Amino acid sequence: MAREFASRGRSLGLAARRLDRLDALAAELTTSPKVAVARLDVTDTDAVRTTFRALSADLGGVDRVIVNAGLGKGAPIGTGKAAANIETVQTNLIGALAQIEAALEIFREQNHGHLVLVSSMSAVRGLPKAQAAYSASKAGLATLGQGLQAELAGTPIAVTVLLPGYISTDINRGVKTSMMADLDTGVASMVKAIEAERARAAVPGLPWTPISWALRYLPDVITRRMV
Repeated sequence: MAREFASRGRSLGLAARRLDRLDALAAELTTSPKVAVARLDVTDTDAVRTTFRALSADLGGVDRVIVNAGLGKGAPIGTGKAAANIETVQTNLIGALAQIEAALEIFREQNHGHLVLVSSMSAVRGLPKAQAAYSASKAGLATLGQGLQAELAGTPIAVTVLLPGYISTDINRGVKTSMMADLDTGVASMVKAIEAERARAAVPGLPWTPISWALRYLPDVITRRMV
């Protein structure tokens, strides 16, 4: 997504744990007017606000924040591996909330902005076993987005909730499924939904839009077989 937005002439603020990878990426983004980078672990919730403020100052303001940090660890609940589930929720929900707080503080001050929350198709219907805590964290994120959409309706602040299916990224490495989208297709569908400021979008639209409706509305006896 950073490469795609850079190709559209956008200035970018990039934050992640591995600064060396951010620096290497920033060096590629020659079509971007300005790229600012910062090391950030979103589970350090006090650091999130400071980092967002620093990036905003460096860029001269922020028009859009994409909350995309995520962790896919997990284990069946009650099997003595609680640490993996707790770490996932801390990153995907608590860390996301810290980013939302920091982003909306900036947006409220400047009276405009676009908040993008990268949730998951698993937010639509809870997944079992090792993915249960992950699903819960992403459902919490999606619900935060819905609440903010209701609160901010009619204001200059927009909120988008994305529900990605399987896209070929590091978090899905090793997953075997015929529904895996290649990276370019996944990025294109996410960027299209973001640029349109869609309120809620399953991405890529096919097959995930009809699947999301099926998971939401079909009886449990059917959806349990789907997950």
